Order: sequence, then C-alpha cells, then structure tokens
Amino acid sequence: MVNSTPDLSGVTILQIIPQLETGGAERTTLEVGKAIVAAGGRSLVVSEGGPMTQELTRDGSTHIEMPVSSKNPMLIAANGQALAKLITDEGVSIIHARSRAPAWSAFQAARKTGIKYVTTYHGIYWAKSSLKRLYNSVMARGDAVIANSDYTAAAVRDAYGEKKWFPDEDHFITIPRGADLSRFDPDALTADRKAAALAAFGGAEALRILLPGRLTEWKGQEVLLNAAFTLQKREGAVPFRVVLTGSAQGRDEYEAHLRALTEELGLTHAVHIHGHWDDMPAAYDWADVTVSASTRPEAFGRVAVESQAMGTPVIASAHGGALETIADGETGWLTPPGDADALAQALHNFMHLRKDAKSSISAAARARAVSLFSTEAMTAATLCVYKRLIQGQGSE
Repeated sequence: MVNSTPDLSGVTILQIIPQLETGGAERTTLEVGKAIVAAGGRSLVVSEGGPMTQELTRDGSTHIEMPVSSKNPMLIAANGQALAKLITDEGVSIIHARSRAPAWSAFQAARKTGIKYVTTYHGIYWAKSSLKRLYNSVMARGDAVIANSDYTAAAVRDAYGEKKWFPDEDHFITIPRGADLSRFDPDALTADRKAAALAAFGGAEALRILLPGRLTEWKGQEVLLNAAFTLQKREGAVPFRVVLTGSAQGRDEYEAHLRALTEELGLTHAVHIHGHWDDMPAAYDWADVTVSASTRPEAFGRVAVESQAMGTPVIASAHGGALETIADGETGWLTPPGDADALAQALHNFMHLRKDAKSSISAAARARAVSLFSTEAMTAATLCVYKRLIQGQGSE
C-alpha cells in the first residue's frame, strides 16, 4: 500500500457515481474527493445527488447533478456527450467511475476527449447472459482498474483476465477500502454521543449485538434473528439486545417480514429494528460485538473494518472480503455463511469469554484496522494511481 500522498496541484479529477445516498462506494467517493483537494487538486463529482452531497461540498468538492443512474441507452449516450463537454470546459485530466451505468457514459466521454478512464470495483457483478457480461465489462475497461479486495480482484480477473482489452498487471490494482480513523476512534466519542446510542438502542444491562446494513435479504438479518432464537433457548434468562441498523430503501415487505419473524420467535423484547442511524462510531461503541451475517460474499465489507477500528470485535460470514479483514480468533470470528446455529455458537462463546480476553480481542481489532485499513492509505494509493496515469507511468 502506498503511504505518501502525491501533489495534485493544477489537476482536476472527476468522479462519477449514481447517487450520494449511503453506502461504501459513496463514502469512498467523498473520502477521495477530500484527499484530492488536500493534495492541491480540484475535485468534481457527478451524481444525481442525495443526503451526502452537503458533506461532499463542505469538504471542498464541486457537485454536478446529472441523471447518471439510468440504464436507458439513450440517456447513457446523452450523459456521455454532457460529460465530454464538462471534461473540456473544466480541464479534467481523469474520470473515475464507480458504478456500471455511469461508467458507460464516462467511458464514452473519456474516449471522445482523450483523457484517462479509471474504474473501481466496489462489488462483484454476476452475469448469466452474454448481454449482461458485456454490460458489466465496462468496469474492467479502464486505463486503470481498482479492486477493493483480493477477493474482488480474483473475481474480476477470472471474468475478464483473458480479454485483449483487460489492463496489464501494472494497471490492475488492489486498494482495500479504509476506515476514517479520526472518525472511528473510541477516544473521540463524547459522553453525549454514547448516551444517545444507548437511549436509541437500549440494552443497558444486556449483551449488545449490532448488525449494521441496509435491510435486504442477503445481508443476513434473518440469520441473526434465528441465531438469537437459538441463543435465547440455550442461555435462558441471560439478557441480550439485538439491534439492526440500516434503511429498508423501499424494501418494505422485507422489513415487515423481519418484524413478523421477530414476533414469531418470541424476540420482541430483545430485538430492535432501528432503521437508518447516522452516528456509526457511537453504534459500534454501543455494541459488545458486531455481526456481519451476509449470505453472499461481501466484496470488501466496511462494517468489519469500521467496527474493529472502534475496538468492537466482529463475527462475520467466512467468505469474501471478511477473510481478509478479520483475523479469525484474534480480532473476531468467522462462521459458515447462512448457518444460524454456528452464529449462535459464536455468540455463546463470546458471551462466556473472560473480561481480560474480551479486552485483548478489542485491542487487537483496533490495532489491525489502524495498521492495514486506514482511509489515508486508501486515498494515498488512489491518488498515486491518478498521478502515474497523468505522468504516463505504470501503477503499482
């Protein structure tokens, strides 16, 4: 990982992402934009906007609203023309796409204007048809292609590594996502923020279990609820509190299903489905243990890193990025995906750890996040990719 940040004085970088609502790709967009400005460059971001726009502009980036989430071919082409004009008017050196639909517009604009085109894989795009594989392929056609984990890199290489247009090894780079260690810092939390989380989530005298993530089936909320049911049967009167944070984002039927399942399992006293929660450092601090029960592999999984940065150990599904972010038995635990019984066993084991053992795991979790997964390392490595492309050099 690159540790020094290059000088980007006089350079304009344009990032493009569908929306600035919530999520890891959106957060990374903001972090890289802030780093570009700090390095003396000019940061432009094209999206359809959203709640994170205010933070983006506060940190020095300029936001340009454009309907770039649409998959309509005619609108994608029109966006490409608009982006080409924007690139010319603003003197953009690099356009960096973080999602497929806007990536096609960015690809078109980059080829028309002759600037460098960069992509980041924030997730794995599966395809069962040749048409879908073609649609997905735009993310692998960059002058530089960034993967957010070794797991992601292996999947991309397996899908497109034999294509003649696939970038060489110097331009296919793994840059793990980072956590903002100034934000995710246990010592930075105020008593008021801690009290607000406790008031919102409850569980003052209970084992506190947190599952952050949007309410969608593959994030594993149902797996955790079934594990909690098993834990309740096994532990009897021992109190615990399960909190699910994250927006349903229109998946009202799934949220209703989770609430019905909670009642069916007799867990209404122990489970709180909170919805969106802004202060994630306080949420991780509230928790004794964080669960990431995804039934599909996470390409990276920022929850594991952010939680560890706050000194809160993680129990995660043993696939995808979690195999890289969690040291099993040292900073957290890995369990088979979708296995509620194994998750219940891991929670049982954690519950019965000695206090000194929990403290040791907490310290190790924080140390791992600090040493391997900082925002500073991620943004510095990304800016070095930009600098080397501008200079016509290879990327490491």
